[in-house]
Amino acid sequence: MTRAPEVDYFATSSRPGWESLPPSLHEALAVALGTQVTSVATPVSTGFTGGFAARAELADGRRVFIKAAQEGLHAYQAYQREAEVVPQLPEAIRAPAIITTAHTPHLDVTSYGKDRGEGPTGGRWFAVVSEWVEGRMPGAPWTAEDFGVVTAACEGMAEVLRPSPLDGLRPFAELVGDDIAVPAQILAGEREMPVGLQGWLPRVLPELAELVELVPEALAGDSAAHSDLRPDNMLIDNAGVCWTIDWNWLTLGPRWIDWVGLLPITQHQGIDTFTAIARSPLTADVPKDHLDCLVAVVAAYMMKNTEAPPPPGCTPALRQHQRLHAWTFLDWLAVRRGWPTVEV
Repeated sequence: MTRAPEVDYFATSSRPGWESLPPSLHEALAVALGTQVTSVATPVSTGFTGGFAARAELADGRRVFIKAAQEGLHAYQAYQREAEVVPQLPEAIRAPAIITTAHTPHLDVTSYGKDRGEGPTGGRWFAVVSEWVEGRMPGAPWTAEDFGVVTAACEGMAEVLRPSPLDGLRPFAELVGDDIAVPAQILAGEREMPVGLQGWLPRVLPELAELVELVPEALAGDSAAHSDLRPDNMLIDNAGVCWTIDWNWLTLGPRWIDWVGLLPITQHQGIDTFTAIARSPLTADVPKDHLDCLVAVVAAYMMKNTEAPPPPGCTPALRQHQRLHAWTFLDWLAVRRGWPTVEV
């Protein structure tokens, strides 16, 4: 491959329709909401899971956003974690408010999992309902205006998330875990070189592995971090305000993690992130190697299992997303580190 793969983030998921959800979940939602769901839009096509996610209109005139998943799928735990975290966020954080949750108290046997081959054919369901935000996804493609709005949002979040307002968060390094050992494992002959990445990658693996070893020092911190901030987890509303969604991966780390994690893909689309780093109060005084360590960690994390089938309940687009991010994060490091990128 001679260039980064392309991913259409407007079409990465495969979700069930409202009518395929069990009647008992419909009933539980009506009870929790105190009114009936009168109409439901076509499920959104962003994200990488098979959980239900769509805008709905209620009999009392409200518009809400409903997400639901069956026990056994990744989204089942993710939606529960989001419902737990969002109410604890500072008011300054622009995240859609949680309105209510609902669950089926017994097993529901459906054809959803069987038909799609993505999960169990029976199990409890959980749903979380949040306020509806009319907005658009930034970064499609990235513009200087959107980058400025998102940067301001990240700087604002950093101010109120340090120290972490939530107790019991695990460090960011624990989230990525042993997956960041991929470069060292390749060098040791314990893992094959991933396909579909730059031809010069084998030459820079030693330095990539060295950068990853800086994690204990570089990524220590007491700030709460979203840890999965990407364009399809953000919305810019009609007033130009940036909202953040899907708060189920909250971790502890330095206050610049979320913003720096956005930089390689924005650089790939023409934004001068290197100048932005020098100007932002988040990063102006951060050691170069610390910033590069985070980008190396994400690159290494994304290099794992790129050829494997996606996890249960996730779509094949997840692997395309991995390759795109591994590619762009490696490109970003190549400029920063002066890596030779001429393919021989």
